[in-house]
Amino acid sequence: MKTPTIFAAIIFALSLPISSAFAVDGIDDNDHAALAKHYEVLAKEAEVKLQENKAVLEEYENHSYYYGRQGQDVKSHTTANIREYEKQLAESLSNADLHHRIAMEQQNGNAINKARLNLDDSMTVQ
Repeated sequence: MKTPTIFAAIIFALSLPISSAFAVDGIDDNDHAALAKHYEVLAKEAEVKLQENKAVLEEYENHSYYYGRQGQDVKSHTTANIREYEKQLAESLSNADLHHRIAMEQQNGNAINKARLNLDDSMTVQ
């Protein structure tokens, strides 16, 4: 008796619209200039939050005696936030750079090979 339920679930899953896992709401997937701008805004937001958390950590390190028992929690939480915002910043800048390059390729009328662009990224030495 579970066969009809499984069959109905499969039909439902196949009827859902298929979209990119990395699609940005409100921006067309082929508008790479807008996508680059979106990722630049995300990078700026991450940079602001990163600087705020670095200031909190510096304040803690300068005046740890103000925080009492919760001081270690503040330090741990803030350093975790700093790591996360650094990661977000790097990802956003990488995505912005990728979409800028794709937009330039589209303007030049060249065919876009996203696999080649990603391969070029992995081969650069930083």
